[in-house]
Amino acid sequence: MIRIEHLTKTYGDYTAVNDVSFVCRPGRVTGFLGPNGAGKTTTMRIMVGLTTPTRGRVTLGGHRFDQIPNPGRHVGVLLDASAQHAGRTGREVLSLGARLMGLPAARVEEMLDMVSLTDTEAGRRVRDYSLGMRQRLGMAHALLGDPSVLILDEPANGLDPAGIRWMRGVLKGYADRGGTVLLSSHLLNEVELVADDIVMIGRGRIVAQGTAQELARTGGTLVRAADRTALAHALNAADITFTPLADGLRADAPAARIGQITTTAQIPLTELRPADGGLEDLFLELTAGTQRETVTQGVTA
Repeated sequence: MIRIEHLTKTYGDYTAVNDVSFVCRPGRVTGFLGPNGAGKTTTMRIMVGLTTPTRGRVTLGGHRFDQIPNPGRHVGVLLDASAQHAGRTGREVLSLGARLMGLPAARVEEMLDMVSLTDTEAGRRVRDYSLGMRQRLGMAHALLGDPSVLILDEPANGLDPAGIRWMRGVLKGYADRGGTVLLSSHLLNEVELVADDIVMIGRGRIVAQGTAQELARTGGTLVRAADRTALAHALNAADITFTPLADGLRADAPAARIGQITTTAQIPLTELRPADGGLEDLFLELTAGTQRETVTQGVTA
C-alpha cells in the first residue's frame, strides 16, 4: 500500500505540491492524472526519496522509502526511461541491478524474456535503444526484485499499440497477484482501460479521486455565471456541494434544482447543463486552469 498524507513541496514562493493526500491499495492500479506541471512527477519523486517534502509524508507498506532495506526488492520504480547508463548494454544494466539486490543471474534472463527484449537487443548499448525499448528495459528493472509496489511515470510513452497492450496486461496481471500500482499517464483512454482507481491533480492540488467508474459517470451539473461568488453563496445557502472549476462550478444536484435556486436568487447564468461527459471531459473541466491549450468544440477545418 502507498499512503500519501498532506504532502506539500515548495520551492521559494512556488508551491509544486499542495496538501496532497490519497491512498493506493494492494491489488489495484491507481491512475495518477494531471497536465504538465501539475505536480505528478514531484509527488512521485518524493515517494522514492529523490525529493524532500516541505511537509507531509509518504509511506510504502507502512515505511518511508529510506527506511526500507534493499528497497528494490519491495518497490519497483520507473520515473524516466532515459535515465539509464547509455554506455552499458541492456543485459549489463539488469545484471548490475540483480547483483545489488542479491538476485540470481537467472532472474535477468527471466526479465528480458518477460519484456520481449531479444538476445541481440539485450546485447546492444542503451544509447542505441529506441524510447520504446528503454521503456521495456525500465519495466524489467522495476520488476527485477519482484516488488510488492510499482511506481511508474508515463511507462507507455514511446510504445507502439502492441507495446501499450502488452504494458496493460503486465500491470493488470501484477495487480491481480496482489501488487500495488501507481501509474502516471496523459493517455486518458489507456488509464480508463487499466486503472481501478483514479487521482486527478491540477496546480499541485487533488481535484478529484475515486474509482474509474465513479468518475466516468460523475453526475451533477456544470453551471457558470458572471458573478461566481454570488453563485457559490446561493449554492451554499441551499446546502448544495460543488467543486470550483476554472470559470464555473460543478454542482452535486440536478440542473433543474440549480436553475430553481439561481432564479430565486436572481443570478443570471451563462451556462447550465448536465456534467456527464465522461472521464476526459471531467479531466479537462477540473484542470482547465492548468491547460496550455483551450479546447474548442465545433470548429471546422
